[in-house]
Amino acid sequence: MGTIEMDPKLNDLSQILPRVLVVSRRTVRKNKFVDFVGEYHLDLIVRYGCVPVIVPRVTGVHMLLESFKPIHGVLLCEGEDIDPSLYESEISSLSPEELQEIRETHASDTAIDKEKDSIELGLAKLCLEQNIPYLGICRGSQILNVACGGTLYLDLEKELTNKLPEERRTKHIDYDDYDGHRHVVRIVENSPLHSWFKDSLDGDKMEILVNSYHHQGVKRLAQRFVPMAFASDGLMEGFYDPDAYNPEEGKFIMGLQFHPERMRQHDLDEFDYPGCPAAYQEFAKAVIAYQKKLNSSLSVPKTLKLDTEMENKRKILVRSFSLAKYMYVRGAPGKNSSKESELEVGAEFLESNTALSAEQEMRLKEMGATVRNGGSYMKKLKVDEDKQRMARNMMNKMNIEQLSELMAFYHLMGNICGEVLERKLQGNVNECLRDL
Repeated sequence: MGTIEMDPKLNDLSQILPRVLVVSRRTVRKNKFVDFVGEYHLDLIVRYGCVPVIVPRVTGVHMLLESFKPIHGVLLCEGEDIDPSLYESEISSLSPEELQEIRETHASDTAIDKEKDSIELGLAKLCLEQNIPYLGICRGSQILNVACGGTLYLDLEKELTNKLPEERRTKHIDYDDYDGHRHVVRIVENSPLHSWFKDSLDGDKMEILVNSYHHQGVKRLAQRFVPMAFASDGLMEGFYDPDAYNPEEGKFIMGLQFHPERMRQHDLDEFDYPGCPAAYQEFAKAVIAYQKKLNSSLSVPKTLKLDTEMENKRKILVRSFSLAKYMYVRGAPGKNSSKESELEVGAEFLESNTALSAEQEMRLKEMGATVRNGGSYMKKLKVDEDKQRMARNMMNKMNIEQLSELMAFYHLMGNICGEVLERKLQGNVNECLRDL
């Protein structure tokens, strides 16, 4: 296998690259558990300028996800079947004999891993709440749909394929030819997949051949998502959130049931279509943009470098506030009374901005203002508690998707407020410096 060329931007390794979390899959090797992630996923993440951070499938990790921050993106890929109890109140209409046959046919996939489910659902919900870019491949797309309230077919052959006429049936898995297996999918017009593969489409046919390796798939798509591709049997092979898709702005929420990373010519790095790596490329673009936004919102303005004259004025201003505060609290001039002329700025500020003088404060206390204010405060506190109780009752009736959207909205509003506040504060500082 040839080598993958690095993005030229990665020549400067001194920069801190954005972090993409990838959850490992557990298997047994020499009587011991080992964790792994497919090399193609990691190669493409690195190729497009991100650092893959492996989240090990270890008991208790689902309680430690906050410790992996900063998280600039999440890529979830292969793994065992998701626990059916997470998306269905009843397991299915399949008979015990059929369920046993499924377990025997797909033995490597039907062993439920509840710990991996907890880790990946936790990460998916974190991405949905905080608008972190998310790319789900195969199982990762199913996790995304379940996290938003969607459901899955427990087994495609039993629940879908066998109920269709022969010409519409699709083979989604081939244990004898993992990488070489292909089947047709029809791409939805004007979707991201359409833009990635448009140069490879045959006229209006809108079809490509894809690699897949799964016996489950999306049954009911969560409400927030829009389909991007369908197999001949009607199974959805790709979907995304159009309201959370703008890679240049750090927005990317998408699931692909097929494997574009494995659509390569035998023993070569050349892809079947030029658009195959586009999902990873656009995902990485969103991750990089998200990192920049996150760093911008968390950044602390650098200390201003002042020349000698400005530094002297700054020291005078600091001393003026110090003396003005002393004069206000003690009601008497400070030790540096001989320099009061240069300290007037701080005194004037405190005189104009303090709510009460010492004498006013004493008189109001004598009139019982404190008691009345206390009663008013308690009344306001009760109103606030009533409002909070009403809000909780309302939110208890909301589903996970609605709560996620609400949280994402207020997170966005918080970021906007922070940006505006920072600009205004910086403007005030600049104006003060100009006046000096």
